[in-house]
Amino acid sequence: MKCVGILYVHLVGENMKLYNMFNITLDEGELLSFVGAGGKTTTIFKLAKELKALNKKVLVTTSTAIYYPKKRDYDKIILNDCSFSLNMLAGISYGTITVIGKNISRENKLVGLDRESIDRIYENQIFDYILVEADGSKRRPIKAPASHEPVIPKNTDKIIGVIGMDAINKKINEANVHRPELFCKITKSEMEEEINLRTVIELIKDKEGLFKDSPMKSKRYVLLNKVDTEKRQVKAIELLNLLKKSSVNMDGIIAADIKTEKCIYKWSDQ
Repeated sequence: MKCVGILYVHLVGENMKLYNMFNITLDEGELLSFVGAGGKTTTIFKLAKELKALNKKVLVTTSTAIYYPKKRDYDKIILNDCSFSLNMLAGISYGTITVIGKNISRENKLVGLDRESIDRIYENQIFDYILVEADGSKRRPIKAPASHEPVIPKNTDKIIGVIGMDAINKKINEANVHRPELFCKITKSEMEEEINLRTVIELIKDKEGLFKDSPMKSKRYVLLNKVDTEKRQVKAIELLNLLKKSSVNMDGIIAADIKTEKCIYKWSDQ
């Protein structure tokens, strides 16, 4: 749906919950895939804990790789480098977070499942919610996807495209951008140029950009993360206004600082 009539809502109390920000239906299961850069893992585990507190069975996994999670972030972790079997998931309790992966890499990353296995778990309704990190970014605040990424399961209900607002005014280079050459191609920029709001809009709307390879049925949400200063808040609101005037198709926009829940604004069509 084309983004029209943006309404700024400063969320407080229970409305600041991520499940409200992403319009998650609490009586129906969903599969959410997170792409982009600038806070995917933090957002995933924060949302997982919110859903756990509501007595939901939550699966956190990746179709690429994520840094090995801290023990405080999960209740059970399953590692199996052989063929994946649904039998491994027997006896999952309500009100828990389960992490599943194949193995641990030399870089201490959890190597995830293939998208077909994730789709099988979803189709068998073993978990209430499945949260998938479907993209890698090497801890940069912004990125462009390569030909082999993102790896989004076909059953994905919602795609959360994350962009770190700390990327604004930084130069396009290896230090600030994951895959800077591709980023320049997609955003019609040059190496060492400053990232500005136009650059971000080009990244969001290009078919090879933020929402590359999104399944047709999936709803799209943009999360402008790290809005933790007054300057970034002003930039985020300016970006929201520009997105309103653009031809970008999305179902919601959130400007927030996920770690501190400061300066949170939301628009959605629901």
